[in-house]
Amino acid sequence: MIDGEEIWQRKRRRAFFISQLYQWHWISSGMCLIGMIIFALTGITLNHAGQIESRPTIVTRDGQLPPEIVAVLKSRAAVAKDALPEEVGAWLRREMGVNVSGRDTEWSAKDIYVALPRPGGDAWLNIERGSGAVSYEITDRGWIAYLNDLHKGRHTGAAWSWFLDVFAVATMVFCLSGLLLLQIHSKRRPATWPVVGLGFVVPVLLLVLFIHR
Repeated sequence: MIDGEEIWQRKRRRAFFISQLYQWHWISSGMCLIGMIIFALTGITLNHAGQIESRPTIVTRDGQLPPEIVAVLKSRAAVAKDALPEEVGAWLRREMGVNVSGRDTEWSAKDIYVALPRPGGDAWLNIERGSGAVSYEITDRGWIAYLNDLHKGRHTGAAWSWFLDVFAVATMVFCLSGLLLLQIHSKRRPATWPVVGLGFVVPVLLLVLFIHR
């Protein structure tokens, strides 16, 4: 037979568990709030990407490497993926505001091409090894394209990739804690599981009936 002390202990453990659920739920919701709003909005813009007009802005700049740096480039063997010499990278940052560190670089006997993809646009840089002439072009497709690329993690770098992983974990905590809270309160809310089931059944029906392989 269960005595009063054991019943009290069970109620205490249940109250502690529910309190922890609420804590995890509100903390994870706070962490995810802005991100979820942005991801929901960009989900709409991505879904209607073909209907949203984009007018890219293209800016080109030219430069000229000094003779001593040109000599360095001429002396280097054309190794396909070799990084640019530090002198070249420093000059590009200082004179043209272009950071080429860690970027894909293609060498040939004639020139060096550096791909500089970025969220919401694109860019590239070309250096003629013989003359030292530098050509730089940057394309900006606007804020919607920028946010869409953030949504996809396209050309966003390691820091944003880590953020997406942390955001995904926090979102899972938010959803799972919410599911457990729904289970706790479901006895007083008969519509709980039909609504949850509807959220599962509707996407499955759409996949089966309207999306063809």
